[in-house]
Amino acid sequence: MKIKELKRQERSDELVAELVELWEGSVKATHLFLKPEEIETIKQYVPQALKHVPTLLVSSDDQECLTGFIGLSGQKIEMLFVLSKARGQGIGKTLISEASSLYQVNEVVVNEQNPQARGFYEHMGFKVYARSETDEQGAPYPILFMKK
Repeated sequence: MKIKELKRQERSDELVAELVELWEGSVKATHLFLKPEEIETIKQYVPQALKHVPTLLVSSDDQECLTGFIGLSGQKIEMLFVLSKARGQGIGKTLISEASSLYQVNEVVVNEQNPQARGFYEHMGFKVYARSETDEQGAPYPILFMKK
């Protein structure tokens, strides 16, 4: 597995489209509380988020196929998604380890209705310190604030 940091100018429309496709497959596999139309609505905002997140690390396999990505703002994980067919292979763990090593990542927000993500982050050393009834966009999805 190869990890690469992509500067904003390296985030071409073609690459962003590939990352959005990876995002969509990952969300459909893990965010079971979202309806298909909600995923489609959120998907409209993903390209801009990918282009503007301050730090973006991507992972790829030996054939240069994208397998995951993590977006960071300072020491906070803004997004972490792994190719659905590659889940359970240590990609998320490797991305967090790299982000922790380079940027001392210590905070993340997780949907409470995504227990797999919460368990994963707890396994990575994060602990819940606060909860909100709504997500950061004000939608009725409870979120958990976690820190190392």
